[in-house]
Amino acid sequence: MKINYKLFFIALFLSLPFWWGINVLEENLNNVFYWHEISQNQNVFAAQIALEEQLRDLKPFRNREVGDLQLQAKSAISVLLDEGGKERLLFAKETNQQLPFASLAKMMTALVVTKYYNLDNEIRVSQEAIKQEGDFGKLEAGQVFPVRYLLYPLLMESSNDAAFALADDYENMTERKFVELMKWEAERLKMNDTFFDNPTGLDPEESGTRMNYSTVTDLVKLAKEVLKKSLIIEVLQTQKYSFYGPELINSNELLGEIPGIVGGKTGYTGEAGGCMILITNAPESQGYLISVILGANGTQDRFGEMEKLVSWVESAYRW
Repeated sequence: MKINYKLFFIALFLSLPFWWGINVLEENLNNVFYWHEISQNQNVFAAQIALEEQLRDLKPFRNREVGDLQLQAKSAISVLLDEGGKERLLFAKETNQQLPFASLAKMMTALVVTKYYNLDNEIRVSQEAIKQEGDFGKLEAGQVFPVRYLLYPLLMESSNDAAFALADDYENMTERKFVELMKWEAERLKMNDTFFDNPTGLDPEESGTRMNYSTVTDLVKLAKEVLKKSLIIEVLQTQKYSFYGPELINSNELLGEIPGIVGGKTGYTGEAGGCMILITNAPESQGYLISVILGANGTQDRFGEMEKLVSWVESAYRW
């Protein structure tokens, strides 16, 4: 019996190369037949490749276990912006409705300033700037600040005084010239359903005067451009700032409440209602989520509506 076992293992060992050769031959034959089939059915092969690419592009997938989202805001959108700049619409409600958007206009104000101004130049705040509605920003007439500092009260506390000072108190600039630059930038960004009448976003004082209006779709385009401006993003992320005097507190109450916030801007007027833009890091490092809400019922509802939107997008898709 021992001899038979020895003979068996010797025979098995000697036959291994043979069986390995058979497997290699089979694999090579399969490859030959595969490529022959492709050469005869190139349309089928191309369709297969296209389908695989589409499946890759579909990520994230809609999780149908989560129901549809109902928001009270008049208009809302959430868009995934991947690292290559490609967009994916994740939520939409009345996305082409033109609506007043209050102080979200100040994001364009900041964009114009960072593009056309020397940020180290100084501005003396005028008495007319201080007369603007509201006292946010804690500015006083006669104060002199570098341009870059005024972006903090402008974006953090939504200071109308800072917006006017930037638009009218800077060198040879006037408010009208500044608004033309805002319109020019909107045109360049193909924000075709947007109109600017002032740099503050305030409702017009006189009836019949056109007010700033936009769509959530256009405001996504504005947010995408803002993402390229590191200084603006830095300011939008800042919760408190007191380098030049009184402490400024960011009006974005979701800072520190929602993880992964890249930046955001709030707005509210009687005509516009509650408005908000929020940029967050997408789950699984898939880029950015840009979410916009217009026409919420009040100053606090904009936060609640935005929280619902961001939470829903993260749970309603498989990342």
